[in-house]
Amino acid sequence: MKTSVKALIVFFIVFISACSSSDDNESRRIAIQSAVDDVRSRLSATINKPIPSISVYIQTPEGTWFVSSADTVAQRLTERTHFRFASNTKTFTATAILKMHQDGWLDIHSFITAAIPGASIPYVPDTPEWNIHNKSSITIEQLLQHVAGVYDVDNEVRDDYWHGMSYVGWQLSLDPSHQFSADELVGQLAIHPDLYYDSPNYSNTGYTILSEIIARVYSARAGSAKTYSDYLYDHVIGGSSPVQLNVIKFPHLASDNTLPAPNVSGIEYDSSNPIVYTSWNMSAHVGEGNGYGNFVDLNRFVRTLFSGKNVLNPTTVNMMITDINPLTNGNYALGCDHVKNLGYGHNGAICGYLSTIRYNPDTDVSIVVLMPLIDGTNSKISLNTCIMEGIYSAAWETLSILGYPGRP
Repeated sequence: MKTSVKALIVFFIVFISACSSSDDNESRRIAIQSAVDDVRSRLSATINKPIPSISVYIQTPEGTWFVSSADTVAQRLTERTHFRFASNTKTFTATAILKMHQDGWLDIHSFITAAIPGASIPYVPDTPEWNIHNKSSITIEQLLQHVAGVYDVDNEVRDDYWHGMSYVGWQLSLDPSHQFSADELVGQLAIHPDLYYDSPNYSNTGYTILSEIIARVYSARAGSAKTYSDYLYDHVIGGSSPVQLNVIKFPHLASDNTLPAPNVSGIEYDSSNPIVYTSWNMSAHVGEGNGYGNFVDLNRFVRTLFSGKNVLNPTTVNMMITDINPLTNGNYALGCDHVKNLGYGHNGAICGYLSTIRYNPDTDVSIVVLMPLIDGTNSKISLNTCIMEGIYSAAWETLSILGYPGRP
């Protein structure tokens, strides 16, 4: 047989194989689309509110799929759509702290009043604003685990101090463009020394403290003033990072309040009327919820991080996912938790955006899910419904269609 004929036969075999694979991938995408459509429809009926969209980005050893469920094709998101990923930021913050620990720049077991290695200044400022309850007994590790007793001035409402709102909410009601700082937020705990938790409690303000530690350690190392965002851009998602994620940003200025195009607005119900967030001042959420990005880069981050192929080595990743304080009786470790069959990662809820980013090392599957709606009409009950029957359900259904364990 002539060489040209052999080559032609090989070409047709490869061509037919590629077509078969493409057809199979498309059939799976259609099945995922139908399943996510059903999830959105069921959740809408459960909470009696329209769901603008639910979008799923999943990567497995067999391929990558993205679907977006919405009432019309025009309302569907794309994998490049920008959104605020809220408390998923905490996993980035924990990664930054653990990268510094891995490099010997800090020790997560140190008290926050200890001196920064190689410097003469403490991890947190020695100023009146930072004279908080039990300060000398708090470690960096405890802040990562939410067991430091640091009161949350972003989420906790107070009639006596903040007119039935959180401190952050109260200040924004007075001036939506108010520029927050770590000194100001943590300072509320010094002004009101009765504000602390006497048992483990999730705290955004604890991660505000971590953002300040990152800035101070990086400044000491660099010999010049650096911010939390500077370190992430230089060492976690850009600069020396092996995985460049240029789309992800962490705004810290009150004026940096809009998302680049393409983007989707978040919708939040706190009563019968929806609040639509087209822009928002994120300066109160540095280190705990100020990040934004798209599906592609978030998937790359969570996948490479927890597989030990990013800035943290496998030993540090193992510490990140297993270092759980026994006082919590839960599964929150160092800036991440674990969800059955979804894996390690975090959830995020802010400004009408509800999301999760996950990686399961047992199956080598990563997933990012977004629903740009939060139902807060019944406080934590309705929010939990949106999580379990919205973003988690969409993820589990997608896994099941692709042949992986789904809903537990």
